[in-house]
Amino acid sequence: MSVYENIYAIVRQIPSGKVATYGQIADLAALYGRARMIGYALYRVDTRSLNIPWHRVVNAQGEISHSPRRHGTDYQQRLLLEAEGIKFSSEGKINLRDYQWQSRLAQDL
Repeated sequence: MSVYENIYAIVRQIPSGKVATYGQIADLAALYGRARMIGYALYRVDTRSLNIPWHRVVNAQGEISHSPRRHGTDYQQRLLLEAEGIKFSSEGKINLRDYQWQSRLAQDL
């Protein structure tokens, strides 16, 4: 399994209504300290794909990472998360205490 395939397999486990952070996914993929690599992997996903819930991964502050390179998908990400019942603060943050996914593997780390 390639590194990206491993990342995608982990991201597929995030249930609707929950989010994970780039760093959390990196740790679960044994890519400690390589959160940016997770971002690169998710950037390559076809955003129309229902197979990989790329929109459920946010930064460590509980925010969507905005970038002009995303060509508007950062706004699409928020809409998808809100459709799953995730609430954003007036500052655009997600309360990770309420919405962060805890995988069984993450509990063992």
